[in-house]
Amino acid sequence: MHRGKGMKFVGDSRVPVERKPNIPKDYSEFPGKTEAFWPNFLLKEWMVGAVFLIGYLCLTIAHPSPLERIADPTDTGYIPLPDWYFLFLYQLLKYEFASGPYNVIGAFIIPGLVFGGLLLAPFIDRGTERRPLKRPFATGFMLLSIAGVIFLTWESVAHHDWEAAKAQGAIVEEVEIDTSAEGYAIYQENGCINCHGENLAGGAAAPSLVANELSPEEIADIAVNGKAPGMPAGLFKGTDEELEKLSTFISEMY
Repeated sequence: MHRGKGMKFVGDSRVPVERKPNIPKDYSEFPGKTEAFWPNFLLKEWMVGAVFLIGYLCLTIAHPSPLERIADPTDTGYIPLPDWYFLFLYQLLKYEFASGPYNVIGAFIIPGLVFGGLLLAPFIDRGTERRPLKRPFATGFMLLSIAGVIFLTWESVAHHDWEAAKAQGAIVEEVEIDTSAEGYAIYQENGCINCHGENLAGGAAAPSLVANELSPEEIADIAVNGKAPGMPAGLFKGTDEELEKLSTFISEMY
């Protein structure tokens, strides 16, 4: 190629026989437009990465991740919440057109089109301009994607029941349960275990019965007449003697 016309070679991929010092090439032919990869460009990348890494470490130290109770696979009432960077997909699956029988649309088709568009971006927009205003299609597509992610994330955060999530994930101090006690057998026979759990710690479907601060009479009344919200009347099917044993057993859980 002639100098100043057509393609200009600014690098050489051949490996020299003799080892040479890592001296940056002379890029004076392109002032202000390029620089040596080593060490100039790589050093800048490392410095920026180090700043972000230190920032994230400071955030994790200042605001540690909240711990929840041990995962219980038998608790079907537990409502999981994904990490913040997946909240927009989580929110998308709540809409009618992307959930239920149309779950494939929300889980695969819409995300596939969006991320597929990112992969095809180099082929769709081949412009050489670097200024956003000179590339309206690419700029508009990116702004639309960012706006969609921010909107869906905000909607997920705004409409999530954080108090219920905190309650269902609260770490409850476990007490030693006497599973051989007659009161525990009555507790199982009447289906209390289905909502309140094997260790009486409760969950998303029912509150904890440990350290409930209720008298045996109050517990017996709730077992027979129910308590809003969530517990209907008539669930207890045992005798009065069994009801007394059950209420005494639960009231002594400390």
